[in-house]
Amino acid sequence: MYTNLVDINKNMRFSTKAEYGLKAMTNLAQCYPAQKTIGEIASQENISQKYLERLMGILRNGEVVQSSKGKQGGYVLSKDPKKIPVGEIIELLDGEIAPMRCVGKFCSSEHKCPSSVVWNKLGVQIKKTLYGMKLSDLIKN
Repeated sequence: MYTNLVDINKNMRFSTKAEYGLKAMTNLAQCYPAQKTIGEIASQENISQKYLERLMGILRNGEVVQSSKGKQGGYVLSKDPKKIPVGEIIELLDGEIAPMRCVGKFCSSEHKCPSSVVWNKLGVQIKKTLYGMKLSDLIKN
């Protein structure tokens, strides 16, 4: 998980896990409450099926999707898209959202560093924005 934070913080970019996971979740939101197979989502979103399986496993463990096995199996959102914050999806896939590696629990000298105020405020605003957006906000009508 820490590796993902380094990747995020190095360039202030989110990983492909967050990008593709959010695409898959938006895809499921568009058909909610119906379910889709990994193959359908992978094909529609142009994501490797094997990679998507790993992402969906993480999202299932995070309890934002449910899965069923078998011929009629697939994935479905565990709750209404209006109740799933985008920030929750990103943090499940990428770990804690932080603009700099030294923000939050990873900073050993936060109270001695004057610039930490900037990074902490920025981190709060990023989280506020991402948690303020629901999966339903991403659905194209």
